[in-house]
Amino acid sequence: MIVAALEHLPAQAAQNAAMQKAWDWLLANRANPDLPARVEIDGKAVFALVQAYETAPAGETVKCEAHRQYLDIQYIVSGEEMMGWAPLDALGSLTAYNPDKDVLFGEVPSSALTPVQVRAGHAAVFFPEDAHAPKLAVGTPCAVRKIVIKVQCASS
Repeated sequence: MIVAALEHLPAQAAQNAAMQKAWDWLLANRANPDLPARVEIDGKAVFALVQAYETAPAGETVKCEAHRQYLDIQYIVSGEEMMGWAPLDALGSLTAYNPDKDVLFGEVPSSALTPVQVRAGHAAVFFPEDAHAPKLAVGTPCAVRKIVIKVQCASS
């Protein structure tokens, strides 16, 4: 997992053609209020999902997700949220991996989750070995607008 201001992320994450397309698109489109819910950047290799939601408080156990085929670049356009991180092998109560949606879910005790506060203008990169819990409130729940770019991993 990497967390930084968007302008600093390209220097911190591995560079390849797919990541460069993701960075270029995100830097050019991050302030566009009229993006559709899904944007194809490079077919199935790189695409963006635009989301708007209200954050929610974390409970004693936190639902995490993980992916095998894609890494996530989660950019906060407005608002702020707590994103929880845990190593993939820390997940308990796993659901079966869904290859069509590239997701599996599990739970982690909130005490075992590493919380990272991500504000507008910042992004987090989650790799397949990173379980993550997005949409968590920082104190009081708030509205968030986020762009999640899915970048297909080289081994996929």
